[in-house]
Amino acid sequence: MRSLLFVPGDSDRKIAKAMSSGADALILDLEDSVALDRKEEARAMTRDFIASAKGQEKRPRLYVRINALTTDLWSADLEGVMSAGPDGIILPKPRSGEDVHRLSLALDHAEERAGLKQGSTRIVAIATEVPICVLNMASFVGSSGRLEGLTWGAEDLSAEVGSTATREPNGSLTSPYRLARDLCLFTAVSAGVQPIDTVFIDFRDQDGLRAEAAAAARDGFTGKLAIHPDQVPIINAAFTPSQREIDHARDIVAMFSASPGAGVISLNGRMYDRPHLTRAERVLARAGLASGE
Repeated sequence: MRSLLFVPGDSDRKIAKAMSSGADALILDLEDSVALDRKEEARAMTRDFIASAKGQEKRPRLYVRINALTTDLWSADLEGVMSAGPDGIILPKPRSGEDVHRLSLALDHAEERAGLKQGSTRIVAIATEVPICVLNMASFVGSSGRLEGLTWGAEDLSAEVGSTATREPNGSLTSPYRLARDLCLFTAVSAGVQPIDTVFIDFRDQDGLRAEAAAAARDGFTGKLAIHPDQVPIINAAFTPSQREIDHARDIVAMFSASPGAGVISLNGRMYDRPHLTRAERVLARAGLASGE
C-alpha cells in the first residue's frame, strides 16, 4: 500500500470522493474526525459502506480506525463494523505491542461471530502517539501475526509531550520527532511489516509533500498516510519505482540468479553484493504492488 487516505466515517460525500481518489487504501475514521455524539451513526455508515463496496472488482483496501483501547468506545466500534468484514483495523495510540495482541484476540472473537475467515482482518498500528510507546517500540516485533504495518504520528505525541512545534522553520522535523520516525521505520522492518510514513498536514503544499514523500521512500518507507484526496497522486508517484529502477533491479537479480553462489557480481562497471540483491528484490516487490500484480 503506497497511499492510505483518511476519511471521516460519518460523511457519505467524503467517502464517495475518496473512493475515486486512486488511494491504495481508505481509512474510515471512527476516532478523531468523528464527534462523540456521532460515533454510533459513523459506525453504521462505515459498516454499510464497507458491505456495499466489498463486492467491487477494483477497489481500495478498506480499513477502519477505531478509538484507542484506553477508551470505552473501541469494543462498540468493532461490534458496529466487523459484520461487514473490513480488510483491517487501524489501532491508534497503542502503548506497546501488548495492545496489538489484545486487539488481535478481540478480532478472533469478532471474526467468529461474523462468520469471517480467522485471521483475515489485519492490523496497522499508529505507534509513537503516546510517549510510553516510543520506549516500547521493540515490543511490536512478534506481537501478532495480524500486524501488517506500523506508522507513526507527531501531532498527538507533541500534545502529550508539550512541544510547541514538531518542525523547524524550514519544515524539517525537530529532534524528538525524527527519533519517532526512525524508530517506526526500524521497528517495522524488524517486525517484517510495512513501514508507513505519517501524514503531511499542509495539504495545499504539494511541493512540500512531494519532497517529504520522496525522502521517506529514499529512507525505506513503502507508503504514506494522506489526509486529502489531492495528496494521493503525489504519494503514489513517490512510492512507485521508476522504470529505470525496475530495470536496474531486474539486472541485479538476473546476475545473481546466473551465479547463485556468488557473493559479489559486476554490472556496468560497478560491484554489487548481497545487500544490493535484497534491495533489488524489494524494488521489484514494490513494483508488483504498484501495478496490482
